[in-house]
Amino acid sequence: MAIRLPRIARAKKVPKGYFAVYVGENQKRFVIPVSFLNRPLFQDLLGLSEEEFGYNHPTGGLRIPCDEEIFLDVTSRLN
Repeated sequence: MAIRLPRIARAKKVPKGYFAVYVGENQKRFVIPVSFLNRPLFQDLLGLSEEEFGYNHPTGGLRIPCDEEIFLDVTSRLN
């Protein structure tokens, strides 16, 4: 059974007001609202990224080192 999250898009182009993150070992790409940056729960994920990768992201995208399921759970709580 698939869960649809309306505010998380999967697109090649990033619409205004959104940004792309790469999640998990396979670096699956998610496009999420910029408004998530102000939310403490999402800031915890950003802290994990900082600890793991620092501020150097050579691929150009923000990588978040957690399982896709955890990421989807966190972002579903932010909607």
